[in-house]
Amino acid sequence: MINSIIAATGLFTPDQAISNEELVAAYNAYADRWNAENAAQIAEGDLAPLTHSSVEFIEKASGIQSRFVLDKSGVLDPGRMTPNIPERGNDELSTMAEMAVAAARQAIAAWGKDVSQIGAVLCAASNMPRPYPALAIEVQQALGIEGFAFDMNVACSSATFGIKTASDFIGSGSVKAVLMVNPEVCSAHLNFRDRDSHFIFGDVCTAVIIEAEDQAGPGGWDILGTRLQTQFSNNIRNNFGFLNNAAPEGIGQVDKLFVQQGRKVFKEVVPMVSDMIIDHARDLAVNTDALKRLWLHQANINMNVLIGRKVLGREPSPEENVIVLDRYANTSSAGSVIAFHLHQDGFEPGETGLICSFGAGYSAGTVFVRKRG
Repeated sequence: MINSIIAATGLFTPDQAISNEELVAAYNAYADRWNAENAAQIAEGDLAPLTHSSVEFIEKASGIQSRFVLDKSGVLDPGRMTPNIPERGNDELSTMAEMAVAAARQAIAAWGKDVSQIGAVLCAASNMPRPYPALAIEVQQALGIEGFAFDMNVACSSATFGIKTASDFIGSGSVKAVLMVNPEVCSAHLNFRDRDSHFIFGDVCTAVIIEAEDQAGPGGWDILGTRLQTQFSNNIRNNFGFLNNAAPEGIGQVDKLFVQQGRKVFKEVVPMVSDMIIDHARDLAVNTDALKRLWLHQANINMNVLIGRKVLGREPSPEENVIVLDRYANTSSAGSVIAFHLHQDGFEPGETGLICSFGAGYSAGTVFVRKRG
């Protein structure tokens, strides 16, 4: 069995961002307009008025302060409240492929090797722009990579499932290196007209190069072990698909966008993920007390703090339990990789950390890593 390492990472961040203040102003303007248009039914008691959102509510509920998006104007237009991302022609590089190529090129530059050494490309994300041809194959062509490529979707856990899949390909000897990309345009499936969730998501793309240990140079991260877990739940769901015929219009079809029962998710996912991490660490003979850093999925500050406390057995410091959702918001599969990409400093060879995802499905993935010399 050939061991694998994480050799390099890359990050594409959109140049547009939305603050909580801007988002709240747009939502409240929409709510006021909706209440005025439905004033008669509200007065009769047939409809409940929409209540305002607030910066304080968002930050207490999530820890999010801002988010990056591909299109700011469409999201903040009270008459639209969805990003305006024009469809591209078949001969043009698609929007998500463009994001993936940018993140991948950064990772390849950090890796310092030629793309001819990459044998596979995985696109692991919560949404794809089309059923086929695979987005991964489009990225493969744009980067001039040979071998094979395919898409995979495990919602917020797509990246850790992708690392596991890449590691298995390397372990079997199928390839020597794999490029995995995680383009997430989460703003396109978020209901910005829903007070309880209009603040959750942002757009971004990450890239990871996983390489066989026997051809790797110095640096990078040994993958000590990977583990995946799924458990069916309707508590996070999106019913949009090719059988729907048309994109949703208006607030009446919210099930075709992101929908969650947040309190149930919190209650069920936190113990599931905490137990999974502790069990996996025990099987790998990794002392959780000695974990230098946790790079958790960036969904909710309260979930991350509680999972960190349960895993470490104490209150984690900000350096131990990395939080990037304050700036990036929830970026689905990319969140834990963003945290890992931006906060790898301060490790000595031999020190260990954890990349962990959790989300819709339910799905969860753990990747224990050790700093190489």
